[in-house]
Amino acid sequence: MDSLKLIAQDCIKSDVPEIEIGSTVKVHVKIREGERERIQIFEGIVIARRGSGVSETFTVRRISYGIGVERVFPVHSPNVAKVEVVRYGKVRRSKLYYIRDRVGKSAKVKEQLK
Repeated sequence: MDSLKLIAQDCIKSDVPEIEIGSTVKVHVKIREGERERIQIFEGIVIARRGSGVSETFTVRRISYGIGVERVFPVHSPNVAKVEVVRYGKVRRSKLYYIRDRVGKSAKVKEQLK
């Protein structure tokens, strides 16, 4: 068990930004297409975080062509090139699953001034 913990500590990234619930983020994801590799940006609101250590993940939700799209990203994945925080949201919950049921202005999160 201790050897697993040592391997896990080697995999943890140190340059992870403060990903807070309700904040709008741009996640730069590496995508492999055959021999080539490119970076795709997924921008949306962080609605959940779960896990700890190497297995920590966060869920990002956005509206694409009128349809809600959610992606779960591992925080310490090598496929996640960079996470940029666009703005911080003012929320009072740890999970924002209620946003799935909302449409329009009610689905927005107020901005927190930092």
